[in-house]
Amino acid sequence: MSLDTAATKPHEQLAEALADDLTAVNALIRERMASEHAPRIPEVTAHLVEAGGKRLRPMLTLAAARMCGYTGPYHIHLAATVEFIHTATLLHDDVVDESKQRRGRPTANLLWDNTSSVLVGDYLFARSFQLMVETGSLRVLDILANASATIAEGEVLQLTAASDLATTEAIYLQVVRGKTAALFSAAMEVGGEIAGQDAATKQALFDYGDALGISFQIVDDLLDYGGTKAIGKNVGDDFRERKLTLPVIRAIAAADAEERAFWERTIGKGRQEAGDLDQAIALLAKHGTMEATRQDALAWAEKAKTALDAVPDHPLKKMLVDLADYVVARIT
Repeated sequence: MSLDTAATKPHEQLAEALADDLTAVNALIRERMASEHAPRIPEVTAHLVEAGGKRLRPMLTLAAARMCGYTGPYHIHLAATVEFIHTATLLHDDVVDESKQRRGRPTANLLWDNTSSVLVGDYLFARSFQLMVETGSLRVLDILANASATIAEGEVLQLTAASDLATTEAIYLQVVRGKTAALFSAAMEVGGEIAGQDAATKQALFDYGDALGISFQIVDDLLDYGGTKAIGKNVGDDFRERKLTLPVIRAIAAADAEERAFWERTIGKGRQEAGDLDQAIALLAKHGTMEATRQDALAWAEKAKTALDAVPDHPLKKMLVDLADYVVARIT
């Protein structure tokens, strides 16, 4: 999902405020994605890591640590860890989804092959755990290991829930918490952990990341039916891939027999015809599910901002508040 469409860009303000730390993170990433024996590893990794991503998740770690007064070196390790975990999941996701484009460029599995993408993703996961261990904190290892497991669990749950019209809003939220929010919340929490913060502050950081990640994903799912090309994929990709996102889940729940037959054919059985996407969008509008989902995204952004009330005052805190607003700015 792109964050480039609004007039002001809080993520760029964060990047400017954290410029020195980000330079150190990027240097560490380049150093640790190297491989003496398998040159394909840095080739594949560089294609994705250097493709212009916002480094949003590592910036959350850096910002959390700095807000909490951390002055040591290990927030750099943790930020690089978070980026490696994120990159590994992207490599694996593109294989699972048979994607052909990521961040406006051909995917690694298209340029090389599925095997390379999977194995390089595995390598990055291993590298991320090496970086975690170097912090010397068992609790940091626990947080990020749990997040990695939750991400994988969310992806498997999405796989089993895909195209199943019985999928509920609760299952959708569980998938979102796994595939997106888990790394946001862990990225924030480890920043507080490495800074030695108390339990209440670390919980507040976790809650911010969790709510921001959920809002982030809901917005992404809304925009897939909302007519913008700024998110790096075509409008209707989720429909064509038969993904049950929140607007569709709600439309199915409100459907009459004829509408349910439409969803069963297009999503359940995957028999899609010309004009079906327009019909799907019309059904979402009829039942008001886009607006209801938009309100959910806004509510989660508010939860994220409220969570920061328990975090020490700091210039970076205002940027994180603005970031929560910015994530939902394109749907307001």
